[in-house]
Amino acid sequence: MTTQMSGGQAAIEALKAEDTKYVFGLIGSATMEMFDALYDAESINFIGVHDERTGTHMADGYARATGNAGVILAGQNGPGATNLVTGLSQAKAAFSPVVSIAGALSSGHVYRDAFQEVDQQSLFTPVTKKTWTAPSADRVPELFREAFRTALSPRQGPVQLNLPRDVLSGQAEFEDMQAPQAYRNQSLPAGNPDLIAKAAELLSAAIQPVIIAGGGIKNTEGHEAALALAETLNCPIVTSPGHGDAIPFGHPLNAGQMGPRGNPVASRLVKEADVILALGTRIGFNATFYTYDNINRDAKIIHVELEPTAIGRFFPVELGIWSDAPTAAKLLMAVINTKKDRATTDEWSNTFQKERKAYLEKRDADAIMSHPTQPSGLFKTLRDVLPKDAAITMDAGTLCLQATDAMNYWSPKSLFTPLDFGLVGFSFACGLGIKCAKPERPVVSLMGDGGFGMTISELSTAVDHNINTVTVVMNNQCWGAEKAYQRDFFNGRYIGADISSPPFDKVAELYGAKGYKAERLSEVAPAIEAALQCGKPAVVDVSVDPAALYSFRRDSFKHRGG
Repeated sequence: MTTQMSGGQAAIEALKAEDTKYVFGLIGSATMEMFDALYDAESINFIGVHDERTGTHMADGYARATGNAGVILAGQNGPGATNLVTGLSQAKAAFSPVVSIAGALSSGHVYRDAFQEVDQQSLFTPVTKKTWTAPSADRVPELFREAFRTALSPRQGPVQLNLPRDVLSGQAEFEDMQAPQAYRNQSLPAGNPDLIAKAAELLSAAIQPVIIAGGGIKNTEGHEAALALAETLNCPIVTSPGHGDAIPFGHPLNAGQMGPRGNPVASRLVKEADVILALGTRIGFNATFYTYDNINRDAKIIHVELEPTAIGRFFPVELGIWSDAPTAAKLLMAVINTKKDRATTDEWSNTFQKERKAYLEKRDADAIMSHPTQPSGLFKTLRDVLPKDAAITMDAGTLCLQATDAMNYWSPKSLFTPLDFGLVGFSFACGLGIKCAKPERPVVSLMGDGGFGMTISELSTAVDHNINTVTVVMNNQCWGAEKAYQRDFFNGRYIGADISSPPFDKVAELYGAKGYKAERLSEVAPAIEAALQCGKPAVVDVSVDPAALYSFRRDSFKHRGG
C-alpha cells in the first residue's frame, strides 16, 4: 500500500517507525513541513531548545542513557546548521549515536550565494560518522533508515542528514515504513574460540592480573559479566577515565579510574600488572597519554574491542580479540582454569583492597571542610548528600576533572562526561537529555561558572518542559584550567582568565526555576537536598575558592622546562 505525502511528512513517519520518543530541536523556516507533521505525531515529544548546540548535547545525553539514537532537528539551514558542529564533534568523540537533521538550501539555489548558504555536506563530513544530503522527496525514508542504521552500528557515532527545502515540500508516493529489525544487524562478534582459550591460559597463569573496563562494558551495562570474571580470578578491575561507573562503586574489586587523571591505587595496578585484560577500551589518550608512564611496558595485553581498528593501535598486544566485551568476558569464564596455586595472586588482590580502603578513608579525612570552600570539601559533601541512583554529568575544566574520580558511582550508567572532546558547556544540557530518558532518576550536573554561563538559556527549556535536574555551579570566578597554567608556567601573567557572572541562583528564579546560593561549605548539603526535592529545575550556585587551582596537563608544558 502506498500513501502520498510530502518529504517532510515522510520524515516524521520515518522517525515514528524508529520508535522515536523525543526530538530535540529549534524551529526554522527551512523545515516547516517537518514541524507541521510533528504537530500531529502524538508519540513523539518535541523539546524546543534555545540553541542547536545545546540541543545536540541533550540528544547526546539521551542516546548515552538509553542506548537508542538521540535526535536533534535544526530547523534552519546555514546558521541553524552550523550551530550543530560543536555538539556533533562532541558526540563523535564519545561514540554517541546522535541522528542530526538539518534543513538545507533549496536544490536549485545551490552555488548561487543564496541566503544562508553554506556547504553543509562538506561541513559535517569531518565531524560525523557519515553525512547525507537527500536528493529527492521519495528518497527520504531510505536515508532515514540509513542514518539510524549507521548511527547505531558498531562503532556507534553521530550522523547528519541534510534535507533541502524542495525535498521536504516535494510530494511522492511512499510505501509503508519498515520496522528497524528489517534492515539492521542482529548480532555482534563473539571472539575467536582459539584466542579466547589462549587468553584464558594467560589469565590463569597471571600473578598480577588487572582488568580494564571501558565504554564497551559501561555502555552495554555488561558489568555483571566483567565482575563474574574478576571474582573468579580474584582480580582487581580498574575503569578507563570517564567510565568510572562501568563497575559499581561498592564492589570490593573495583579500584576506580586509572591513568594520569585517575586515582593512585588504580594507576599503580596498571603500572605493575603482568597481564592486562582490556575489555572494551581503546587504552587511549585519557587512560595513558600514549606513554608507558601509565601502563606496564612488560605487561601482556589481551585487548578485547568491538572496533577492530582499535586493537593494538596505541600499545602492542599479546592477543587481539574482536568481540563484544561482555560476551568475551562470559566466554572467558566458561573456559578459564583457576585450579593453579593462586596464593600470590590473592596476595596481590588483598594488598590492593587494603590500599583502596585506605585511599578512600584518606580521601575523606583529608577533605578541607573550612571556608572558603575547597574542591576536596565540596566533593566530600557531594559524596555524602547525592542519592546512590543519581546520574551525574560533568563538563571539562579542572574542577570537573578532579570530580570525575572523586564521586562515587553506584550503578552503571551514572557518569556522563565530554570524554576526549574536553568540552565546556556540555553538562547542563546533557543532563536535560538524560532526565528525559530516565525521568525516575535524580540527575545532577556539575559545571563551572564559565560553562554554565554559556548554556544558561536552556533554563527556559527545562522550565517549559518540566525537566527537573539539579545543576551545581562550582563558581570560582575564572577559567580555572587556563588560569592554573598561566600561574604555573607563565609567571602569573593572567589575561582572559578571570570572569564575572550574575548570581546564578537569582537568574534561575527569573527563569521560573529554583535557585539556591551556598556561600559556605556548610550550606551546600541543605541546598542540594532542597533542590532535589523542589519539583522544579534547580540551580545551586556554590562559591569555590578562586585560588584553588590545579594544573592537570602538566605534560603539555614540558617544552617550557616546567
